Amino acid sequence: MIPIVSVVGKSNVGKTTLLEKLIPELKRRGYRVATVKHDAHSFEMDQPGKDTWRHRQAGADVVVISAKDKLAMIKRVDQEIPLPQIAAMITDVDILLTEGYKRGPAPKVEVSRRILSTELLCTADELVAIMSDQPFDLLVPQFALDDVAGLADVLEKRFLKEPS
Repeated sequence: MIPIVSVVGKSNVGKTTLLEKLIPELKRRGYRVATVKHDAHSFEMDQPGKDTWRHRQAGADVVVISAKDKLAMIKRVDQEIPLPQIAAMITDVDILLTEGYKRGPAPKVEVSRRILSTELLCTADELVAIMSDQPFDLLVPQFALDDVAGLADVLEKRFLKEPS
């Protein structure tokens, strides 16, 4: 099973920025990376008037757009699909990183900035690491906000390398 790690934190704390730095670091180390962005609100990928939008408007339950270099699928659902079920659809990667899913079952990396809060969302037992500009009194690896190499080391040791 592909390991899943969720990057969580309050709004505008830097989750996307962290992932933008962590993904290339893991790729540089030779790993294949998938991501899932959790959107607590509704989102719209289709552009009104485009073919896929028109297919959905006509009533298609699943719309796939395929090109030589990418593929996207839009599927109508009656309720939110749980993360493990989404992960089961993803293949050919070494790790799945999510942005969000702060209440989900995956181990978490919490991003925290003193200017936004001095408290964490997660408990120590949920956390793989903390990325922050402030220390926390927890026995969890803690890194500066820009120390993606340190975080990648932890992820590699815990989820990506076979135990010796």
